[in-house]
Amino acid sequence: MEPGRSLVLFSQGIAVILTIPRRCLVVLIGPTGSGKSTFARRHFRPTEVVSSDDCRALVSDDPNNQLATADAFDLVHLIVDRRLARGRLTVVDATNVRASARSALIRLARTHHVEPIALVFDLPESLLLDRAQTRTDRRIEADVVHRHREQLSRSMTDLPREGFDRIVTLSSVDQVEAISVSRVPLACDRRGDRGPFDLIGDVHGCADELEQLLDRLGYEVVSQSIEPAWPGPIYEHPEGRIAVFVGDLVDRGPRILDTVRIVRNMTARGSGLCVIGNHDDKFLRKLRGRNVRVAHGLEQTLAELDLLPWGIRETTVEGVIDFFGSMTHHYVLDRGRLIVAHAGLPKPMHGRDTPGVRGFALYGETTGEVDQYGLPVRLKWAKNYHSPALVVYGHTPVPEPEWIRRSVNLDTGCVFGGHLTALRYPELELISVPAAREYYASRRPFRTAQQPVSPSPNLPDPTETPPRSGA
Repeated sequence: MEPGRSLVLFSQGIAVILTIPRRCLVVLIGPTGSGKSTFARRHFRPTEVVSSDDCRALVSDDPNNQLATADAFDLVHLIVDRRLARGRLTVVDATNVRASARSALIRLARTHHVEPIALVFDLPESLLLDRAQTRTDRRIEADVVHRHREQLSRSMTDLPREGFDRIVTLSSVDQVEAISVSRVPLACDRRGDRGPFDLIGDVHGCADELEQLLDRLGYEVVSQSIEPAWPGPIYEHPEGRIAVFVGDLVDRGPRILDTVRIVRNMTARGSGLCVIGNHDDKFLRKLRGRNVRVAHGLEQTLAELDLLPWGIRETTVEGVIDFFGSMTHHYVLDRGRLIVAHAGLPKPMHGRDTPGVRGFALYGETTGEVDQYGLPVRLKWAKNYHSPALVVYGHTPVPEPEWIRRSVNLDTGCVFGGHLTALRYPELELISVPAAREYYASRRPFRTAQQPVSPSPNLPDPTETPPRSGA
């Protein structure tokens, strides 16, 4: 769903399932008496719900003490901040009918790279007034209900522009009763996949070297694909190992489409996984009709595509859009012990899915400046990385695999005449094959290494202790 788009559920007695990520912020919005607290108790664990009334009670011993509201919301925001930092699903139970109350919560969600979801209880005022008269826990004046209802009505116009990723509106008691909540993992969350894995650096169309590397890693051609868009071999490892590609399959090399076919057929077979790289993403945007600059090797990818017969070309374009469009920006694997992202990923972004996380995973961290070669000046994010999870990435070509703390860059510049490198996990063994030649001249001087497979540093065994919940 597009960010901020309102989803109105018309259940008419039919159960409706609201799917939410396992890590997100749910903001309940509605006047006093609209049923938010009852809904929260029904669908969420007590520890997941941060209630403004409970926080009033904690700071003043009285959940109805409106004079304690400021202190209570300081506590609400503190608890939400700490829970989101730990990657815990969090539900805010308060009226939240004013934009200022919601904006602080949206900022916290963005700070911790989780999806903010608005769940709006837009029930008739007559119903709210009836409920207010029958309450026994507190006295609710009619003017309070009316004021809340007016504030909510004014909010409904601007709500889609406030920054919520999803807005779910419940307009009747039947809808509130019919809805159920289902928690689903994000696409990047594959922590249940234990491996073993073979992580492979940026290929950039060097299919000859990819085939050699897969052979050295023990993968075998088990069949040939007969799909029109994906002709070619299907690789599988006899011991069930999974190849994980760090992205940038396209541009610059001599066999770009063959590279894409090999990787796609492996992912379809279940013998491979792939995160999207910035070059792949740019190619995808071009195929979708976006206005992108054709440079940095994209012209070669498009030229290969144009050489295909018309019917095959259209089928291939559709297939590539489906394949690249289904890719996630990073993976969390092996119970959180292993993170794979094209340009790397700092600990607070592991297992999260926001535009900020996607941008970092694709492009890394830059200063906003360009160097003497006209290329972005990139920061070494890994120098400040502190987590037990091993991060494997590429993006920035290096002469040999570069280990910094618990991270390793596997882009050893095959397309620039370097090597194509893989890391066997959990063994932490590096294997590489040399490029047959320089296929593309780097704008920034690239020095190839004589010994590209430097041993990994003395890292702890990745199978020993899983990272804490933030990973």
